Amino acid sequence: MNPMIVDGQTHGAVAQGIGNALYEDLAYDGGGQPLTTTFMDYLIPGTLEVPPVEVIHVETPPAVSVTGFKGMAEGGTIGSTAAVANAIADALAPLGLEVRELPVTPDRLYRLLTEKRS
Repeated sequence: MNPMIVDGQTHGAVAQGIGNALYEDLAYDGGGQPLTTTFMDYLIPGTLEVPPVEVIHVETPPAVSVTGFKGMAEGGTIGSTAAVANAIADALAPLGLEVRELPVTPDRLYRLLTEKRS
C-alpha cells in the first residue's frame, strides 16, 4: 500500500467527518423536494476549515483477507465526526444543553441557546 495514498485518504476522511459534524445538511421543502442542490446551499469544509492532520502508520497484517487488502480511511470519518460533536457537547454541558442532532450548524446552536433561555 502506498503511504501517500493512505495519507490522502485519511486527510479526506477527516475533512468529511468535520463536514458531517458542522456543515453538511440535507434540507427538504414541505413536498420532499431537496433545497440543498448546489455547493452554494450544501456546505462542505474547505482547506481553511480543516486543521492540519498528522497521520501515523501502524502496519499490521490482515487477519482474514485472502488478498491482503484492508480498509484504512473510515476511521478518519468516524473519529473526526465524533470528536467534533463531543467537543461541542462538552462546551455546552455546563449550560445544561445537549447536542442531539448533526450537523451542529450555527442556526441549530443558536436555537439550542435560545430555547434554554425561555
